Amino acid sequence: MSTLSKLRRLVLRQDVSVREASRRLGISRNTATKWLKDGQMVEPRYPQRVSGPSILDPYKEQLSQWLKADSHRSKRDRRGIKAMFEALRAQGYSGSRGPVYAFAQRWQQEQGNAARGAGFVPLSFELGEAFQFDWSCEYLFIGGLRRRLEVAHTKLAASRAFCLVAYYSQAHEMLFDAHARAFALFGGVPRRGIYDNMKTAVDKVGQGKQRSVNARFEAMTGHYLFEPEFCNRAAGWEKGVVEKNVQDRRKDIWREASERRWGSLDELNDWLEQACVKVWAEMSHPEWTQLTVADVWQDERARLMPNPRAFDGYVEQPVRVSATSLIHFQRNRYSVPCEWIHAVVSLRAYADGLLVVGPDGRQVRLARSFERDQTLYDWMHYIALIERKPGALRNGAPFKTMPEPLQELQRQLLRHSGGDRVMAQVLMGVSLHGLEAVLVAVELALQSGRVSAEHVLNVLSRLQEQRMPEPPVATMLTLNTPPLANLQRYDALRNAQPHEASPESDHA
Repeated sequence: MSTLSKLRRLVLRQDVSVREASRRLGISRNTATKWLKDGQMVEPRYPQRVSGPSILDPYKEQLSQWLKADSHRSKRDRRGIKAMFEALRAQGYSGSRGPVYAFAQRWQQEQGNAARGAGFVPLSFELGEAFQFDWSCEYLFIGGLRRRLEVAHTKLAASRAFCLVAYYSQAHEMLFDAHARAFALFGGVPRRGIYDNMKTAVDKVGQGKQRSVNARFEAMTGHYLFEPEFCNRAAGWEKGVVEKNVQDRRKDIWREASERRWGSLDELNDWLEQACVKVWAEMSHPEWTQLTVADVWQDERARLMPNPRAFDGYVEQPVRVSATSLIHFQRNRYSVPCEWIHAVVSLRAYADGLLVVGPDGRQVRLARSFERDQTLYDWMHYIALIERKPGALRNGAPFKTMPEPLQELQRQLLRHSGGDRVMAQVLMGVSLHGLEAVLVAVELALQSGRVSAEHVLNVLSRLQEQRMPEPPVATMLTLNTPPLANLQRYDALRNAQPHEASPESDHA
């Protein structure tokens, strides 16, 4: 259109010949003549260019199959174009990613998969003003099994810095732990937190913005001093920053995590924290494109409220100890000290473990299991009971988890009559001297070939004597001249006559 406008001005207003005008504009004289035949400005139409063979042609069929397969999957399981591009490169594609992205975009438009829906109002947040929180469901291989994970997404609304933490459920204690980890990673606490109406935070949804907030959730907000704000019903766009983060992270972090096998949930969460910080440094900010998310986060961190110590995020409930010294929690059974049998104890559930507080005030920490119908024993909880019932050692289920030296000692002692009582005496030494010292004494006894309770306790007592240092003598006196060894004084006293030594003895 620009060339046509210049041509019309040269010929029709400045009376320049068509030959000269076409020469100045660098176009064909026949083209100039054809354009001037129209009495008005009409956009020139060119025949569609027939492109030659592309380097992507051998892979277009494969790419179309991937796009078609993903169109039938849920949004959570769909792969991004970047993942398909890397898969094509693994198959031998040597071109750039531009043709792949262009082909995928044309295919989606042809299939009518372009996003349609209601419009939304873009939101803007000040630095340090708010964060948004949401959950997502992911699947990974942990401990050799494919497990369902509930992932907590916490994202600063201004700088777009985010934190991902994976759990096995969305319980209260997981929610509290996710906030503690996120605030520690961000280096502070924003002034507001934006949530949907999740059950761990809202007990009842009222009219408008009226909410009946959970008591423990309210305690957490009071600890960190931020104000909770809940979205309207079916209004996820009010926290669109974190909603988009769920989709974006499936294209990079979770795609990479799904290609690995994880030994434990702690190992995965350690890697997730490092992966989040790495993405901050690589991803440009959507509003300030010249800066990365990490750069803007540095500015926002200075405007966050100070991060206090982590909130003691537990959920407490009373439980009764059974006759077998077990407590029940979420379809699992855990052993506790046998002194608490038939008593009501306080069970505090944390994200990574359990804390049991007995009626005597003693606290016992237990490893938490997220499986079902499991019984987790600690054989040390039954030592006091074995003192009264030593015969239970032969088939006692908790004692099958003892260390191997103790199990070998038990096998040798139970070959003889009364061996269960001897083994009970050895186990009582654990309460007095500690497990490590008893294991050393048992190993020395097994090496000597003389297996008996007396031998083990004798070795244990000798080990304790070697470890116990002599306590220093506390005195108010100060020694200025240290004593010297003088054997002549001893000889003089030894050779002295009795009648000569008696006055000195009386004087002494």
